[in-house]
Amino acid sequence: MNDSTLQERAERFLSALRHCQVLNMQVHSVDSEGIVLRLPYSASLVGNPQTGAVHGGAITTLMDTALGMATLCSLPEFEVCPTLDLRIDYMSPGVANQDLFGHAHCYRVSREVIFIRGTAYQDDPEQPIAQVVGTYMRLGKDIKGGLTFARKLKGEGQ
Repeated sequence: MNDSTLQERAERFLSALRHCQVLNMQVHSVDSEGIVLRLPYSASLVGNPQTGAVHGGAITTLMDTALGMATLCSLPEFEVCPTLDLRIDYMSPGVANQDLFGHAHCYRVSREVIFIRGTAYQDDPEQPIAQVVGTYMRLGKDIKGGLTFARKLKGEGQ
């Protein structure tokens, strides 16, 4: 699958998730190696009003979404892949007035489980604010609801 097809697929996937729409999450970049999502900084993301630091829940949402969407980069067809396990190690707070980025890539795809890791960062990917690992269950492309969602990703039945 070429990068422009992946980009289109990722943007459609993201636009179908209401909480991502509310947070104004965007696909920053995507290719066969992984995905980077952008979460623009806003006052609604603040967890500490004194410092403007980003709430950990916003970082968790960004990273769960990025890791889940990384499956789009490694699977030949869309499959429903819910989160089995997600571990986030927070290394530093997300600072005020800077967008957040979530990078994720699949490092192992088995018949039933996909293993994904990633980082959350702000201005420098080499200075992550969080490291993340997750496992996602492969339910298959024909699972109820998944087929409808897959058609939506392909632009069918709009």
